[in-house]
Amino acid sequence: MLEKIDLKNLDKSTWQTFRFEEISQKISETVKPDEADVNIYVGLEHLDAEDIHIRTKGVPADVKGGKLRCYPGDVIFGKRRAYQRKAAIVDFNGICSAHAFVFRANPEVIEPKLFPFFLHSDQFMHRMVDISVGGLSPTINWGDLKYQEFLLPPKEQQAQLTKLLWAMDIVIERENEVLDKLNHAYFTLVDNLFSKKKENWEYIRLDKIAQINASSLKSKTDPNYEFKYLDLAGIIEPKVIGELKTIKFSEAPSRAKRIVRDNSIILAMVRPYQQAFAYVVEGKDIIASTGTAVINVVEDINFKFIFHQFFSKKFTRYCEDRMTGTNYPAITPSDVEEFKVAIPENKNIILSEANKLEDLENSIRVIKAKISSSKALQKSLINQVF
Repeated sequence: MLEKIDLKNLDKSTWQTFRFEEISQKISETVKPDEADVNIYVGLEHLDAEDIHIRTKGVPADVKGGKLRCYPGDVIFGKRRAYQRKAAIVDFNGICSAHAFVFRANPEVIEPKLFPFFLHSDQFMHRMVDISVGGLSPTINWGDLKYQEFLLPPKEQQAQLTKLLWAMDIVIERENEVLDKLNHAYFTLVDNLFSKKKENWEYIRLDKIAQINASSLKSKTDPNYEFKYLDLAGIIEPKVIGELKTIKFSEAPSRAKRIVRDNSIILAMVRPYQQAFAYVVEGKDIIASTGTAVINVVEDINFKFIFHQFFSKKFTRYCEDRMTGTNYPAITPSDVEEFKVAIPENKNIILSEANKLEDLENSIRVIKAKISSSKALQKSLINQVF
């Protein structure tokens, strides 16, 4: 298909310019949630950035006030904070947030199935950011949007482009299905191992086999000492540490204290149910926030075997029973110390099960990389078209 469509040399001489109000209708059918007679509500929180699919939903009982009706084939577009790039296809009868637009493609101008990809093009999204007004929550006004002009290919070319972009979407969705299955297998194994009591397994307080927050920077530390600072935001998703900023001790926030070593386990103690936990293989010159617990296993036990236990339902429930605070519910270092980890008496089991968990974790890492690569290709294709 790519061979048939030379995206790098598209001849746009026959393309036409249209105002957005010619490309799409804005559906403004307002309804109260309790009168809508539907069972699906979509808020902006249910839309994922740069994703044309709606993967989570709410129910009308969750919300009050006037909402917008939406129908299969419509697109919900987040008109607030357009830089978040939220636009997704509706495949149900439902209602959505009034902080969104409901768009319906004009089939005489643009293929309805091509329309969602057009909305995700850099050209369109950058224009939406440019015309947004307001400070804390910049918003797009229909009065400004409807007159914006965009160049579109002729209908016969749109059909080819639609097939190409949807073929790419199918690839991504299949990879997502594989990821879901691998995640299910991983968490099933974790809970089978660690959330159920087993004979011939010991349940030992963590501080009996590991040091928790053993070393911290002192106030007399050299002001010019440079390190990579790992704060709570540094763990960008479970098991993944983002790029860390290098700073001097003299410029560091007061929370930059915990010294990280090789094979340290890092647990975010704020909102632990989000599982912002990571394993650091090489800890040289990494300093973590006091909002984390830095754990170093000192007994002759596979470090990763301990690390995987923090992703069990058992640990999540343990944290939920001990969290304090409303806006930032958190556990304490003492709570971490008192958690009982599961250790089989047969050390061969530790190695065997740790290897299984590592194999699953590696497979998850590989498929995530594939998804990332596929999404990058899809985005490139969209921007070459529009």
